This record gives sequence, C-alpha cells and structure tokens, in this order.
Amino acid sequence: MESSKGTEGLAGEIEVEAYRRLFPLPFYERHLLESVRPDARPLNRARDTTVALGPVASADGSALVKIGDTTMLAAIKLEVMIPSADAPDEGSLAIEFHMPPICSPSVRSGRPAEVAPVISQRLSDVITSSEMINLNELSLISGKAAWMAYLDIYCLNADGCLFDAALLSAVAAFSHLQIPLVSVNDDGRVVAVSGELTEGKSKLELVNKEKRKLSLRSKPFSLTCILHEKYILADPNSEEESIMDTFVTVVLDSWGQLVSIYKPGGAVLANMSTIKACIAVAKSRVKELNNILNESLSEMEVD
Repeated sequence: MESSKGTEGLAGEIEVEAYRRLFPLPFYERHLLESVRPDARPLNRARDTTVALGPVASADGSALVKIGDTTMLAAIKLEVMIPSADAPDEGSLAIEFHMPPICSPSVRSGRPAEVAPVISQRLSDVITSSEMINLNELSLISGKAAWMAYLDIYCLNADGCLFDAALLSAVAAFSHLQIPLVSVNDDGRVVAVSGELTEGKSKLELVNKEKRKLSLRSKPFSLTCILHEKYILADPNSEEESIMDTFVTVVLDSWGQLVSIYKPGGAVLANMSTIKACIAVAKSRVKELNNILNESLSEMEVD
C-alpha cells in the first residue's frame, strides 16, 4: 500500500510539473487566485537577500550579493587621473555590468548579452541622479590629481531582477570602499602607497594622511514588480519574468525619497493607484535592504 501511495504521489508531481511547463501562465494564475506564488512567497514578498563585503582582496571595495539565486559580484578599483578642466576638484566614475556565459544558458560565449549595456547605463544614471557620491571626495590635488573609480559588476547567476541585485551590489561595494593612501613621487606624480611603506621610516609626503571611506550622501535601492491583471508581484524570478512581461522598477534612496521609476512598456497599463502600490511595496523593501547592508557593515567592523 505504501509503495502504491508513493507511486501515485510521484505521478501527481510529474503531472503538475508537466502542466507547469506546458501551460505556465494558467499554472501561475491558479496560484495568484490564492495570493501566493509557486515558491510559496506572498505576492509582495521579496526573496531572501544576503550581502557579503570584501570578497575581492585585490579590490579597493567589493561586495557579493544574492537575491534568491540571482548573484552579483561587484568590485571597485581606484586609479589616479588628471581631472578635467571643467571639474578640477572632482573625481570620476566608470560603471560596467558584465554577463559572462556562466550566469545563464541564454548568454552565449562571444556574444555580449544585449541587456548588459542597458543595465550599465541605468546603474550610472541612478547612482548619478541619487547623488550618492560626492565627486569632490575623490579629489586629491585640485586640477592635478583625482581618483577614477572603476566599478565592475559581474552577474554570476541570472535568476531575475538583475538591475535590483546589481544596484545593491554597487551600493554595498561603495559602502565597503576604502580610499588608499597616496604620495607625490620625485617626478611630481601622485602614486598609491602600500601599507608597508607607511609603517616604516619612509619620508614620503602623503597627500591624504589616513585611509578613509566615502561619506555616502544617500543610498539608492530598487525593487522591480511584475504587473499581471490586478496583481502586483514583487521581486520576480526569471521564470516569472519570462511568463509575464509588464515590469515596474521603483528606485528610492535610504531616506525613502523617490529617485526614479522605470517601466519599459508591457501589456498592462500602470495607472496612478498601481504606481502608488508599487512605491509602497518598494518603501518596505528599501528599509529591509538598508538594514541588511548596515548589518553587514557592522559585522565587518567587529571583525
């Protein structure tokens, strides 16, 4: 009898999985009627999220972020540059988002993912418009030397909401960033100084007296929602994104102020009440993400 029941249960599971593959939208809609998703999440709940700081020892700032199975590795490298004549007291940022073939079967070797440059530009726009970073803090010597911050974000696993995870990894990496010591060499050039030189009896003239962190003005966080009929699904995974095609991404700063709203078309029209509902869910998510990041920063300071 037990063997028979086990066989029937397995057959039932196979039938459910077959139905899910053949009719994915009706399968989801049956769950939506109960205000739950196939992974047992309520409609407005995001996936479990973790932030690990400093995974790349050779970088000046780095972070490994996971939202569900979506995984991002962000690393910042600082290089000394000559500032532009228009902004002699400001440094610069360069942001690039990478999707290697390892992240998804849909990404082929030798063919850059079409979405990668779009996400790169959106990240640059959000970080700039949120005024998270005061570029004056990247200045070393007015008109002569400033920091160029190269931020590279690598998608290690693409399972939905790539922009949200990429932005969180960027904010976490800049929160972890330490500005290194620099000095002026005999040729008058500004160069980075290693810790060993500062500990010895070196007569180097330091431009900055100690390592420091950037004082981030505000931290932008985002939440992407899927709109389907009357339903709003927060933080969709890749399966949900492939089935339902209307997205709204809300970006808020750590103070709860709106930074941007992004809706790239889709079959469902977003009226004002829908947008307000998305913003309300995003506000709750931003508080959660800010707490997760602050906990990671506190743990790093203890260590």
